Amino acid sequence: MASKTVKVGSTVGLHARPATLIADAAGEYDDEIILTLVGGDDDETDAASSLMIMAMGAEFGDEVTVTSDNLEAVEAIAALIERKLD
Repeated sequence: MASKTVKVGSTVGLHARPATLIADAAGEYDDEIILTLVGGDDDETDAASSLMIMAMGAEFGDEVTVTSDNLEAVEAIAALIERKLD
């Protein structure tokens, strides 16, 4: 299992547009990709679901851990989370 923790780079947090871009990218992989808000309630979020990503409530500067069996997927999704997508 690979994982990487990154800070949210979008000033609007992981809301509508960033969540959709991340979910679309996660949907390109066959492997499950899980997001977890560091310091949150430890609920696992399916990275392929924009609604679940928005419900996670991650704001600008929050740390999110990306986990998957696919290292390439972890790196790609982590890079998106770090970017300013708004």
